Amino acid sequence: MFPFWGSSCYGSEPMTRKSFLERRLRFLKWMRDDLETKLAGINAAIGKVEQQLGEDETAQV
Repeated sequence: MFPFWGSSCYGSEPMTRKSFLERRLRFLKWMRDDLETKLAGINAAIGKVEQQLGEDETAQV
């Protein structure tokens, strides 16, 4: 799915500025969505560790 900048899927036709920008926009949105997914996983892991720390502190008191 990785777009290759400046290359056309349809042979040697030059890519227009508009199609280049559209392809770039699709790629950047794909990157954002992928990073948001990874960030959600990291946030969940952080929350779980914080929860476990809280449980450990409660058990020790």
